[in-house]
Amino acid sequence: MHLPWLSCFSVCLLVLFISLLPSHSIAESRYVRISEFTHLFPKQLPVMERFAETVRSVAHPISKKQQHPARIAIIYPGVQNSDYWRRSLKALTGRLNDLNIRYETNIFLSRPSIDKELQAEQLAEALAWQPDYLIFNSDALSHRNTIQRILLQRKPKLILQNITTPVRTWLKYPPFIYTGFDHAYGTNLLAERMIASGAHKYGLLYFSPGYVSQMRGDTFAAAAQNTPSLSQAASFYTGGNRGKARAATEKLLRDNPDLDMIFACSTDIALGAIEALDQAGRHEKITVNGWGGGAAELNALSRGKLDLTVMRMNDDASVAIAEAIKLDIEGRSSQVPKVYSGDIILIDRNTTEEEITQIKQRAFRYSGQEQLH
Repeated sequence: MHLPWLSCFSVCLLVLFISLLPSHSIAESRYVRISEFTHLFPKQLPVMERFAETVRSVAHPISKKQQHPARIAIIYPGVQNSDYWRRSLKALTGRLNDLNIRYETNIFLSRPSIDKELQAEQLAEALAWQPDYLIFNSDALSHRNTIQRILLQRKPKLILQNITTPVRTWLKYPPFIYTGFDHAYGTNLLAERMIASGAHKYGLLYFSPGYVSQMRGDTFAAAAQNTPSLSQAASFYTGGNRGKARAATEKLLRDNPDLDMIFACSTDIALGAIEALDQAGRHEKITVNGWGGGAAELNALSRGKLDLTVMRMNDDASVAIAEAIKLDIEGRSSQVPKVYSGDIILIDRNTTEEEITQIKQRAFRYSGQEQLH
């Protein structure tokens, strides 16, 4: 596993951008896990189950004539190596078309975690457009004041993607729907397999401070703490940046010659870690994971660069948005659950090519199996 990758940047320059941090606990009080949510709101469970079946099934065209095209503003952190958000756009428009819904979109893209000011400007511009629906992501939590005003006014109808744990302070005036994949559940699938491998020391590569790091990185750290023979060497915030993840991994390798596992919180982070392992020629001795199962990860897995990942049924989160909009236009918004959490499957280097092909056909049923750029 030592195929050469791109040449490395100077470690000294990149380490300046990395924040070394201690392991920290999951912010349980801020978010409501799905199990707690269905306990608090038991009537939601059958609604969630019926809606999930609708998402998995073929499209049934809208039954009501629209007064005007649905105006949909979309703010995505799509400027990254992971193709999740680009696929999300294709899946959303593909399902809307299959449902015969007339719509207009206004799309804004940014870099995850970095472009907070740009996102604020995009949010203001999107609201000025007066959409019927606003699709945002977990970065919306950085713009709480504006989001809370939207929730209180109930206009536009807010759809939060890539977050399936309701914000506790918003339980009384929730978004129209939370949609995505359960980060903690997917991470626990990875943790169970990785910890069982018998590793003794691991490095943790976080995203940025916030939701994704808490739900993925902290969940893994909590699982690792239950194994006395497994210790954490160090943890880093990388901002979800491939170059910073590479530099962090190089530091981990220098400081910990006995390191035998790295947990990566995202695709770009995993790719950066892989580059550092390639450069050091230490792939065979160190387990590294992906998160999400997009085309870049599947390619790395097939070439023996990645050991395992959890694969989201990627397009379903956007299919859920289209189906929720359809129900709303038809006057059946009571059939839209407050939370939709899509299916996740663990795959590794032992998963056969035939099995992966079948999974890809399901996961990318609208966005296609090729890598998107």
